[in-house]
Amino acid sequence: MGHSLRAAALLAFVVLSILVSLLISSVQQFGGRISHLTNATRAGHEESASLRGALIYQLNERRREIVPLLLLHGGDGDDDAGGLPGESRLSAQHGQPPDPISDSSVWNEIAHGSRAARLDEMGCDSLVDMQAVEVLGSGYTKLVVKVNLAGGQPVALKLVNEKGIDMSKCVEDFKDPHGCRELVSYKLKKELVLLQRLQHPNVIKLKGHCAGEAEKGRLTVILEQGAPLQMIQLLQSPWEDRFRVCLDLVRLLHFLSRSPLGSVALLDFQPRQFVTVSGSLKLTDLDDASAAETPCQTDADCGLQFPHRNFSLPCSSRGVCEDLGEKRNIYNAYRYFFTYLLPHQAPPGLTHLVDHIMNSTGELKADINETVEAFERILHLYRSGLHLDNLPPSVFTDYTVMPGTGASGSVDYRCWPSYSQQGCVLSVHSAREAAFICSSHPQCSSFTLTGQKTWTGRLLASFRSSSAQLVPDEASEVYVKKTERPAV
Repeated sequence: MGHSLRAAALLAFVVLSILVSLLISSVQQFGGRISHLTNATRAGHEESASLRGALIYQLNERRREIVPLLLLHGGDGDDDAGGLPGESRLSAQHGQPPDPISDSSVWNEIAHGSRAARLDEMGCDSLVDMQAVEVLGSGYTKLVVKVNLAGGQPVALKLVNEKGIDMSKCVEDFKDPHGCRELVSYKLKKELVLLQRLQHPNVIKLKGHCAGEAEKGRLTVILEQGAPLQMIQLLQSPWEDRFRVCLDLVRLLHFLSRSPLGSVALLDFQPRQFVTVSGSLKLTDLDDASAAETPCQTDADCGLQFPHRNFSLPCSSRGVCEDLGEKRNIYNAYRYFFTYLLPHQAPPGLTHLVDHIMNSTGELKADINETVEAFERILHLYRSGLHLDNLPPSVFTDYTVMPGTGASGSVDYRCWPSYSQQGCVLSVHSAREAAFICSSHPQCSSFTLTGQKTWTGRLLASFRSSSAQLVPDEASEVYVKKTERPAV
């Protein structure tokens, strides 16, 4: 009996010891798991704080890019402190000292257009009941949409591309969609400032903007509507229209060389950055424009590198590269526009001037002042007809004029490039030039002047073969070769 009790007690002690041992081990393991989870949570918070700090740094860097553009051109009016609608409060929320730049009252410039806001500027109310028509373009950062406002007015809207590469990469890096929308929107904010500062006939017209208060980073810029520049179509256009595009571009670059912000360089210089509005070329993407000067110590620091050509510019006594942005703009205009649009089918009396422009811009031998003067000289000669002095005087006497008549009938005579796909319609300075053109076309027997004019003020002449029928038309006159008998 005594032995049984001792055996039972020993067994109970052994079991209890085992249970205590297991309990201690379990508690230790549980504590280890708790410690691991605590460390993981702490690490997660540290990673989140690190990402948030990096995002705040990027936001402040974007602010610092924009503020100098505002300060370079002061204005009168409201100096009340205030943030940009949609401006983040990340810094304040996380105990960081306020950034003196981001807190500056100049942010009102972005929020309200200018310190003395124009009464006719469009805002959020203008976008009520608008109708989206089509997407005009989308890129890494921005989306451009064609819309009709409630009153029927067509405009283009620029806004952040929520599905763009910039937005996707930011969310992947920082895990903060709202903060990323604000960060990505800074390109649009910068462009808004530049559109306010760089107003020119060859810069797209800013009609207004809408900045959302409820959701950070919501910004819509309202622009006049333009047609994307179609280089292939332009290459098939008459020389006069191609010259107009180049002239508009040179006038724009002349303005940018001495703008209110100083000399502005277009760092992303491509035909896709331009549109046409009623035939006039306009710059529509400005977010990559830069007014910053390039510092240097020697001339070797002032190189311009292009795919097939490099240039070295002087380092000025101020320690900046002399006219680097201006030269960059000129050569890009040469390689993207002049090369394709200027020489082909230039009027014979102007080819020597066109060749001079091609040489001086392709070799960067002329500054923008000399370049714009060369273009304006060509325009003057072309409008005035002075380049036609060498036309034979007898060419006009070979035609009989028939006032108050027009030509009709089937089209059997086409030429290229023509202002009309249904016939041969070219611009001329006068009936004398039209007679010279008709005489150089074997199939031409008559031409008609209706009084219609091109952007230069030159007349549109319609050339026809012998099948033309004459009809009464008080607004036009027909010139017929004297060897031909007009059909009536």
